[in-house]
Amino acid sequence: MVVAGAGMAGLVAAARLRELGCTVTVREKGTRIGGSMLLSSCVIWRHRDWDEFRRECPDGDERLQRLVWDGLDDALEWLEVLGARAVWEETGNPRTVGKRFSPRGLAEVLANHVSQIELNAQGCDDETTILCTGGFAASSDLVTRYITPAASLRLRANPWSEGDGLCHALDRGAALTAGMDEFYGRNMPDAPWDETELVSLSQLYGRFARIFDEDGVEFFRSGDVSWSETNVVQATARRRDAKAYYLLDAAALEQRVRDRTVGQMVEAAPAEARVELSDLPFDPPEGVVAAVRVIASITHTIGGLRVDERARVLREDGSPLDGLWAAGVDAGGVSTGGYASGLAQALVLGLAAAEDVAR
Repeated sequence: MVVAGAGMAGLVAAARLRELGCTVTVREKGTRIGGSMLLSSCVIWRHRDWDEFRRECPDGDERLQRLVWDGLDDALEWLEVLGARAVWEETGNPRTVGKRFSPRGLAEVLANHVSQIELNAQGCDDETTILCTGGFAASSDLVTRYITPAASLRLRANPWSEGDGLCHALDRGAALTAGMDEFYGRNMPDAPWDETELVSLSQLYGRFARIFDEDGVEFFRSGDVSWSETNVVQATARRRDAKAYYLLDAAALEQRVRDRTVGQMVEAAPAEARVELSDLPFDPPEGVVAAVRVIASITHTIGGLRVDERARVLREDGSPLDGLWAAGVDAGGVSTGGYASGLAQALVLGLAAAEDVAR
């Protein structure tokens, strides 16, 4: 059996298949294991309350949402039985429950339970059984087709998630979910940054800012910013050049986001993104004392292949394609309309795919 992709979903699926007595090869397009998980904070979580999950992601497939919500606790326990050790037993967010792991440590534990991993293995082929290629965030063509002009978006993920799984399944007659124009990402400083700074430089204080575009239009009210700030990132992506200005008054700078004040987050942003008020392309409102220019970045896609609770890839009529499963964000339909943990989706669907394949 062949698993395409050595990110969270692919490594989970392969490790579980091996446990179930199957011989499996993981083919990874990139030069390393771990996918975009390796670049994340590696908090694997679900909403604390089921009804809140449904409110947060109202357009998602309720059957898949229930699968993730019901299955995550047991899946986390499975990781720990394998030898993964949580570095935090909580998420730090009262809305959610879950655990945080070391990204590199978790990838290594999973890889140690996989029979064979081939790096620099290009794309998918007819041998592929489980698609775990990480969506299409790194494909400028697919992002342009489904989301917004890709030249405007920065990539906040690994560079190999180029839609190989999506294209392979579509060629075989697969159906797509709703939400193909949605994505999870962050507004990042409009300045140079690298993959080691994807978490630390995320500008996660939109709810305390006034948000203007390059033309001086206040296009998003702070009171409308969701707790995950996914909606303001998607809105920023559709403004000119996918850029915005976060304008802050003195009270906003004193607000706290977990262990830092907003003022400390602003100071940590690269100097190129911290804009003097006199250099703004429009007159700032009264009371503003600081401005940061941000650019929308994409981490992973939300829409994707339609799958069932067994992670089988489906046709338009709802029937499963023979011999093809999808997990992680190659599968869509979990967080449509909002945001839920991509790593939880990868973990639970990776296990579901493996267990169904091994039947």
